[in-house]
Amino acid sequence: MLQSVRRPSGKVYTCDAIEMAWAAMPRPGLYQKVVRADEAKGRYLGLIAFDPLTRIGLHQHLGTAISYFLDGSLHDYDSEAVRGQAGINLKGATHDALAYNRCIIAARLEGPVLYPRADGAEARVHTGARAADFVNPNPEAPPEINVTVDTLRPFATTIGGVSRRMIFDYRETEDNRRFVQLSLLPGARIPVHRTRDLVEFFVIAGDLTINGVKSVGGTFAIVEPGTEIDVSSEFGAKVLAWAEAPIDWADGASRPDVYGF
Repeated sequence: MLQSVRRPSGKVYTCDAIEMAWAAMPRPGLYQKVVRADEAKGRYLGLIAFDPLTRIGLHQHLGTAISYFLDGSLHDYDSEAVRGQAGINLKGATHDALAYNRCIIAARLEGPVLYPRADGAEARVHTGARAADFVNPNPEAPPEINVTVDTLRPFATTIGGVSRRMIFDYRETEDNRRFVQLSLLPGARIPVHRTRDLVEFFVIAGDLTINGVKSVGGTFAIVEPGTEIDVSSEFGAKVLAWAEAPIDWADGASRPDVYGF
């Protein structure tokens, strides 16, 4: 599933999710395209699809989870998340989610998920799911923060042709990370930089070239810590990016961090 692009300073992996086949999940009506999954840590990256009238089941997040809605919508007891929104579940978020229509999300889990013991193993669909008895630790907090991404103000960066929308700043959590949308005009190039920690991309549309390998809409890219990358777009791109630490510019310039640290 992953194409490895080896570099002296680390690795970049790309995965065209459009070309992957959907795999059925344990709960009927749910399907996924797994880009990466770590059962021990409860970490996941990939696409998830819901058939109409499908529930994901009651669960509690033990780490941040983020979903970007590519199509359709999901309801929980507090709100509805719709196409073009990012749904953010913080640690402790407790809810069920129901699709009344077909729904497709790009999903990233950063920690395990608890399911009620009584539900049985076939009901536990998240990577790293555990059976446990639990209560909602903060009933007055919404289980999901829904952000309409394209209505956020785009901030021009100091890099020509590159703008950024800050979708979620993790500083209110236990982690210092960023989740942003980057927009690159045709011909834009982000200068060479080295990652201190994991950086992951999902190309919503357009083309994105990393270290000479071009990705198009529907493609995920994973950049390992300590990797030096050169990022550009020939005809323009809209990209989701998760960065788990600031980056260092290869030329030693003091320009601001492209991911908003």
